[in-house]
Amino acid sequence: MGNEIKFGTLYAGHVDLEDIGFAGQPVNDRWLPNEKLISVFSKAEAIAKTLDKVGFSNLWLAEHHFQREGYECIPNILMLAVHLSHLTKKIRLGCGFNIAPMWHPLRLAEDYATADILTNGRVIFGVGRGYHSREVEGFGSPQQDQKANRELFEDQIEIILKAFNEESFSHHSEFYDIPPQVPYRDYILEDLTLVPRPFNRPVEVWQPIVSGSSRALEFMGKHGIRGLVPAAGAGDKGLNQVAELYLTTMLKFGHELELGQNLLVSYNFHIADNEYEAKQEVRKYFEESMKLLAPLGFYRGFSDFQIQQLSDPTKAPLADLPSLEQSIENGTWLCGSADLIAEKILTLRKKIPGIVNINVSNSIGTSESVITEQLQRFGEEVIPLVNG
Repeated sequence: MGNEIKFGTLYAGHVDLEDIGFAGQPVNDRWLPNEKLISVFSKAEAIAKTLDKVGFSNLWLAEHHFQREGYECIPNILMLAVHLSHLTKKIRLGCGFNIAPMWHPLRLAEDYATADILTNGRVIFGVGRGYHSREVEGFGSPQQDQKANRELFEDQIEIILKAFNEESFSHHSEFYDIPPQVPYRDYILEDLTLVPRPFNRPVEVWQPIVSGSSRALEFMGKHGIRGLVPAAGAGDKGLNQVAELYLTTMLKFGHELELGQNLLVSYNFHIADNEYEAKQEVRKYFEESMKLLAPLGFYRGFSDFQIQQLSDPTKAPLADLPSLEQSIENGTWLCGSADLIAEKILTLRKKIPGIVNINVSNSIGTSESVITEQLQRFGEEVIPLVNG
């Protein structure tokens, strides 16, 4: 079957939340004090240390800003990754993702290169376009105009890759004039050198595959970018389609890959002695995640009426909304015993044999104690069944 699967988890930076689920406090009513918001850093430390002990390969972190509600509260994942590398020995720290439109591309390139050197190659570079208008537009970049957002993103990645791979470079486009032709000492600037450049080159670059549009895949194929595929956005059937589209595009650009190679599939999970117990324990976290993410477009087919019901704790519990049971059935959530979860992962591997990277993550709102307990159980009970 090939190489062992490398398991990781995503921690997007949520605090331990109270009063959660459909009947709990509405998302927009939360406004937490700074003392609570900064608890995400000690929580990240606990998660990283747990992963390092129980056989995981990667911890992925997500960049977000201005989230006083407490859901995604890590503004600088590169800085946090360097810190966590000092507390762990083996795991790699993934950027899942740095939101490029909120950065100057050269500053992001410099910061990643510095992190790469300081951690001896343990930080994984990942970039995204951003989905929170409050964040991206708050930094003065387009998000509501998706065409402008994509054009800016693609231009930024072109600059970053030039900076990584070329000893000196220039780039002149609609968005950037690098360098400006200004006098410096006794000459006119014509090029720049990134200092430092990453020590480990070529840089492994990851990007989320959400819509799977031909333009997005063509851009990834042109630059050999690897893809993270959320199972929640694809389902079992969709995962096969995404893997085939990605492979076809990569082959078109001369990248000889196996089906599933250079892709990472990401699931939510919960282990218990049986599926019934798992569903009972995790349901409130499933519901809280939907409350946050559905209005941001993460659940396809949601109507405005459903969004309105979701925000009302008196209506949401009785509303016609997607259920946890449906998510388990369509393969986007892994819930049940260790044996059952391992069986589903091995089934995926048979369908898409090149898959060697899988994330299993706890839903937004899950407490630190539950996350560390769940990750420990997964490492001790599931990973040996899959890779043993």
